[in-house]
Formats: sequence, structure tokens, C-alpha cells
Amino acid sequence: MNKRGDVQRLRGVLRLGALVFGISSFVLIAVPRIFTDLLGLAGSAEMDWSMQLTGVTVLTLAGVMFVGAQSASDRGVLWLARVMMLGAFGLGVATLLIPSGVNWFVILYALIGFAFSGAYGLFLTRSVPGEQN
Repeated sequence: MNKRGDVQRLRGVLRLGALVFGISSFVLIAVPRIFTDLLGLAGSAEMDWSMQLTGVTVLTLAGVMFVGAQSASDRGVLWLARVMMLGAFGLGVATLLIPSGVNWFVILYALIGFAFSGAYGLFLTRSVPGEQN
């Protein structure tokens, strides 16, 4: 019988996602105005603080994703990937609903979320030949 979910590839997607989130978090923390400008949002001290707080949260999520990819059981990876599939899709949708309007960066940012969601979905539904449930 084939095992449901390509855990090794899901571990890779989690690692790549952790890298993307890690880089994003450092930018959000160090120079938050870059993100607000690219998103077309009005910059302010309050918005900078909000972006920095988001950066800290995203850094934490990146850490959880990396640790999960490295050391979680196969079952743990499958559950983490399910959660991340929904979260990445939600990130894409929420990005497109930005109140400042859609621009090239908003579209790119949303596509990244949808791409990760699709990758998780693909590898969650893929059967791995020769592996048992």
C-alpha cells in the first residue's frame, strides 16, 4: 500500500518556507518602511511598529517550521503541512484584500503564498510508492 503524503518533499517545502519567512522577518524588523512602501500603505511610526511586531511573529513561525521540518515525526510533518497549507492560502487571500489597492508587489506577495499553499497541497495528496501507511 502507498503512503499518503510525500513527507520528505514536505520537509523541503517547510525548510524553504522557513527561509523565506526568516528573510522577510529580518526585513520587517530592521526596515519596516520598505514593506509598507512596497505594499502601498501609508507609512507612520505606528505602522512601522506593527510591521516590526509582525516580523517577530513571522520569525517565530519560521523557527517552528524549520524545527518541524528537521525533527518532527512523519505524522507531525503532515499536520504541520496541513496547517501551513491553510495559512499560506490565507496569506495570499488577505494580501489581495489589502485596503491600499493591488500593485505589482501585492500580486507577487500573494502569488508566493498561493505557491506555497499549492506545494503543500500537492505533496500532501501525493502517494509515495513502496512506503507503507
